[in-house]
Amino acid sequence: MPKKSTHPTPTDNSSLCLQYLRHCGGSARLCHINFSLSVIQTLVNQKRVKISNTGAGFFIELEDSK
Repeated sequence: MPKKSTHPTPTDNSSLCLQYLRHCGGSARLCHINFSLSVIQTLVNQKRVKISNTGAGFFIELEDSK
């Protein structure tokens, strides 16, 4: 029987998305990441990331990267 973890785990992947963006240098092309739109929208609503259109595509960037 598997043991239950005593550490709380988030039900969404927002922390993984933030970790991925930090690993990529703070920004990534929106079409290249595999996180759901609800995870991205949650991070935008929390003002932890922003979406920018550079003319060459949409990028997701960490808010505290600049």
